[in-house]
Amino acid sequence: MTIGITGPERKTPGRNAVVGVIVTAIFSGICLILFAIVGEFLVDWMWFSAVGYSQVFWTSIGAKAAVFSVVFAATAVIMWANARLALFLARRRRGRLPVGFDWKLAATAVPPDPFEFIRDRLPWRLAIAGGAGLLALLVAWGEVGNWNIILQFLYHVPYGANDPLYDKDIGFYLFSLPAYIAIRNWALLTLFMSALFAAVIYWMHGQIEYHVQRWSISPIAVAHGSALLGLLFAVKAWSYGLDRYLLLYGDNGVVVGASYTDIQVQLPVLRLLIGLSIVAACAAWANLWARTYRLPTAAMLLVFGGAFLLSGVIPTLFQRFYVKPNELELERPYIERSIRLTREAYNLDRIAAKPFPAEQDLTFATLEANKATIENIRLWDGQPLADTYAQLQEIRTYYKLSDLDVDRYWLRGTYQSVMLSARELRSSLLPPNAQTWVNLHLLFTHGNGAVMSPVMHKSAEGLPLLYLRDIPPVADGGPEIREPRIYYGQEESNYVVVRTTTPEFDYPKGSENVYAAYDGAGGIPLTGMLRKIIFAHHFNDMNLLLSSYITDDSRIMIRRNIGERLRMIAPFLSLDHDPYLVVSEGRMFWIQDAYTTSDYFPSAQPAPGRNLNYIRNSVKAVVDAYNGSVDFYLMDQADPIVATYQRDLSGAIQAVCGNAVRSAKAHSLSRGPLPNSGAALPDLSHGICRRFL
Repeated sequence: MTIGITGPERKTPGRNAVVGVIVTAIFSGICLILFAIVGEFLVDWMWFSAVGYSQVFWTSIGAKAAVFSVVFAATAVIMWANARLALFLARRRRGRLPVGFDWKLAATAVPPDPFEFIRDRLPWRLAIAGGAGLLALLVAWGEVGNWNIILQFLYHVPYGANDPLYDKDIGFYLFSLPAYIAIRNWALLTLFMSALFAAVIYWMHGQIEYHVQRWSISPIAVAHGSALLGLLFAVKAWSYGLDRYLLLYGDNGVVVGASYTDIQVQLPVLRLLIGLSIVAACAAWANLWARTYRLPTAAMLLVFGGAFLLSGVIPTLFQRFYVKPNELELERPYIERSIRLTREAYNLDRIAAKPFPAEQDLTFATLEANKATIENIRLWDGQPLADTYAQLQEIRTYYKLSDLDVDRYWLRGTYQSVMLSARELRSSLLPPNAQTWVNLHLLFTHGNGAVMSPVMHKSAEGLPLLYLRDIPPVADGGPEIREPRIYYGQEESNYVVVRTTTPEFDYPKGSENVYAAYDGAGGIPLTGMLRKIIFAHHFNDMNLLLSSYITDDSRIMIRRNIGERLRMIAPFLSLDHDPYLVVSEGRMFWIQDAYTTSDYFPSAQPAPGRNLNYIRNSVKAVVDAYNGSVDFYLMDQADPIVATYQRDLSGAIQAVCGNAVRSAKAHSLSRGPLPNSGAALPDLSHGICRRFL
């Protein structure tokens, strides 16, 4: 046997090239990402500023930036520290011989080291920093979506009632528990990725090897892995503590929430698993000195095997052989608890049941005494009336009367129930040869007017008696419309540019067309070349930059669908599927019911097909059909979720009760005016007109 000794290795010239390639790739990737982000950011900033909600925009941006920064910094530091520690320990063990020397047994066939080239030439400090930064970037980007959860956690208000099992305020479940779960998931992911990152470094330095179906791990790698495993068990102990509260969201088919088995078996088991996880964490940390396989293996068997047996097998057997035969008796108090909390979650506990006995002595005097009710019994069915509206009043193929609403108006000295529909423009129905860029974005920009008829009356020909009809709108018993143009509605529409040098199509008049120019405050000003460039890039449409029709006075209208508009401003609100049109003071408005929801109300039955078990109709949104202005109004001041949002967005909330509210808000309850109010009255009554956002 001979031993070959070589001198110090010379530095490889290709190392600088490798560093250059890595730096260039990282810089290019960052530039591309920033370019896309900045473009979207500027469009959103201009849009929020145009609609008057810049404070909401900056609050959400600030929250997202804070979540991203904290998660990125914490993840990067944890992963970088673990990787640098792994590199230090791996090199320290490998560096027992003089630097630059290595030894081999000349008579022994040693397989070539596939990582030798990378190990000796890779700039490890830069690679570790770049790898930790990239992985932290991905993790932080995935966590940004939790900004709303974090805001609710920071600004939450108490619910005012406690759950019956743990005697905690229900606000803890609505606001704190989702944040704790998000933090737990992040911690588990970060620990897993840190362990994987460190394992790759140990593997490339020969501290982890695989030979002939057998893994070989150095004591250094075992010690480092044990430290991370101990942290994992510590997080698992906290996770089992959170799982105690998650029992309130279980569903065994009979009980929603904590059942008899959960209380009698699962809850003690979770407490036991917390203790086992703490013991396992201590055992893993003790292995920093023992550096053996036995302690980590025993710790994992203790926790994961115990979880399978104690939390999986035993509760199943208990449920099957003890609870099932006596299910009704044992589960009765938990079923009653679930029903009570479900009624509270959906606000059903405020419903009062009153008997209405059927009377057989109907007289003419009774009919006369209830004449207002009798005259508002709806005879027209929605679908036949919608078809009739389309045949009589769509007028051109590109107009659509697609949504039919029922409302009440003060007309001719009485309250009357009416049905009405907005006449919106659907540019996709233009003839194929007319679907040019100018037509789609500059010329055909808006709908016009509405159709209205009473729910009970008909003409001599059997047709609806039209209170509002034609273009421009003619009021024959209905409310007058002085501004009939609809730029914002329910149609899915493209962006349009108004105040250009070409007039907008307003409505057809016989064989001629009438044109108009927009004079409202809607849209985003296109002043300056920079804004045109931004929107041309955003829509991937160079015509916005090249068209001579667009001037510095032009305004671009985007997000004209009212649902999209409201979701951009208040993504935390759930919108009703059917907004409705209101004609008031000569203008047209859309009113949209908005709900606060949660899926974390304890022991409440989830709504079928929906991810929620708590809901309140706390907010009404009003959108101007001409200007696109948006107002949110608070309707339920007792809702803790909406109260939390008020604290989140305190700089954007105003109180504008009383006469400051337009008469359109008089239709915001039950699609009709409140008692003692109506289409001619200027405010909401009963003290509910408080502006939200």
